[in-house]
Amino acid sequence: MIRFLTRRLSLILVTLLVVSLAIFLVTEILPGDVASMMLGQGATAQNLAAVRQKLDLDRPAYARYLEWVANAARGDLGESYVQKRPIVDIVRGRLGNSLILAAFAFLVSAPTAILIGVWAGIRRNSWGDQIASVASLVAISLPEFVTGVLLMIVFASTLRWLPSSSVLLPGTTPLERPQILVLPALTLTGVLLAYVMRMTRANVIEVMQSNYVRTAILKGLPMRRVIIRHVLPNALLPTISIIAMNVGWMLGGLIIVESVFAYPGIGRLLLTSIQSRDVPLLQAVALLIAATYAVSNLLADLSYSLLNPRIRLS
Repeated sequence: MIRFLTRRLSLILVTLLVVSLAIFLVTEILPGDVASMMLGQGATAQNLAAVRQKLDLDRPAYARYLEWVANAARGDLGESYVQKRPIVDIVRGRLGNSLILAAFAFLVSAPTAILIGVWAGIRRNSWGDQIASVASLVAISLPEFVTGVLLMIVFASTLRWLPSSSVLLPGTTPLERPQILVLPALTLTGVLLAYVMRMTRANVIEVMQSNYVRTAILKGLPMRRVIIRHVLPNALLPTISIIAMNVGWMLGGLIIVESVFAYPGIGRLLLTSIQSRDVPLLQAVALLIAATYAVSNLLADLSYSLLNPRIRLS
């Protein structure tokens, strides 16, 4: 197990190093000049040069990249060009808000999707299975911003049960106003629930048709025992990987969902940093999202290896 964990951690470190290089290169080739955006069009060449020197933009790109990676490894993400504050302080609150929203959506969608998927797979081609399949296709087909707008029209504008935006007052947390989490979480939940449900259903159907399950049924074992002991352990293994992949998708979907509902999370912060050309903040947020995605895949690998010990030997 230790060797397995060491290999996975080494792979994550290499992956994050490659991702950091890609992020830095992308921010380097972005159109526009940071100094010009900060000073405006009327800035003189002398002022522009002074700002570039102050921000270390006159140094070679490779030197700035190495310094950025070394500082990030120590937990120093630099200072925002626009807000003039340490990026760690800016990100801390936004990341907490996004984690609350993602956890709320995940805790609702994952167990529900697995239960519906198992139920639909056992009752294949029943009316309930067909309804679940059609509903999942609709959920997958709708983009997040369309789902969010539809939910706002129904629950905020028409029924007036929930607020249409998720704006937070300074110094407050989403847990103090849990009602603002409902619509963004439902928007995130739709696609995640549909993907996991369909994968679980397909896995259950495949396992139910296997020889060892048929043999267990022919021996007269109770169906509940067959499902718990033979179907679920084998059907849920691929589902774990799908859930981990969708955690990464959820982080990307946060950008859209948080923008639609004006939710102050890490996704909206990334979009704001792009619009304002705040390069250090953009780099830090993108790297943080990549690291969260890598950690989620590591947790999925560990869960997979615990359920299937043969994976640890590969």
